[in-house]
Amino acid sequence: MTGEEPAGRIETLNGVQIYFETRGTGEVVLLLHGFSGSSQDWKGLTPDWDKTFRLIVPDLRGHGRSGILTNPFRHQDAARDMLALLDRLEIRTCNGVGISGGGNVLLHMATWQPARVKAMVVVSATPYFPAQARSIMRQYPDNLPEAQWEILRRRHPGGDAQIQAILASTRAFADSYDDMNFTPPYLSTIQTRTLIVQGDRDPLYPVELSVEMAKAIPQSRLWIVPNSGHGAVLGERWPEFLKTAGAFLRE
Repeated sequence: MTGEEPAGRIETLNGVQIYFETRGTGEVVLLLHGFSGSSQDWKGLTPDWDKTFRLIVPDLRGHGRSGILTNPFRHQDAARDMLALLDRLEIRTCNGVGISGGGNVLLHMATWQPARVKAMVVVSATPYFPAQARSIMRQYPDNLPEAQWEILRRRHPGGDAQIQAILASTRAFADSYDDMNFTPPYLSTIQTRTLIVQGDRDPLYPVELSVEMAKAIPQSRLWIVPNSGHGAVLGERWPEFLKTAGAFLRE
């Protein structure tokens, strides 16, 4: 977010504490960070987002200032939390932007309540976990360098206990087959205008999965980012992404 840090609040939703911040006025946009990220990942928004959108920026369950996970993270559970948050805020419809795990959450929301999400941008999302992702997920907690631990500690005030609970979920992902299981016929029920963004060198989710989603979702567009990995819009492409995503949501 830009400017002064907005005051956040915590609501208990589906039996868990969910932290979120709100800012701006206009069309509602729900901003969902990636797995192991936090709401603070959206600090780098340009001022025009605050001026034209009402931004809802949560920490997904187990992340950031939300309550520590007591069970492995499931995108379905997080989607239920977000729908409950919209209900609590009396928001009937919204737009959404989700990166990686946040994009996965939006896919669940858009299939469960097709009229709820009017437009969404999903970056490095997936209809299911392919074998190559499962191999990485299974080994990820054991291969985390100290520098990455420090990044995680800055995002998660619950400290190493909170981080360990998050990392344990990556192993659970490796053996989960029902949480992310979107077939083309199921994706075809999505009524939401959808911009799918994918790096052509994503080590987790091959570009073919995004092509599959784009073919299945009726009102979809596909942006393949060249020479980019997972989280393709992060880094030097962030300004271009904000401009493109903002224009798409304003259509």
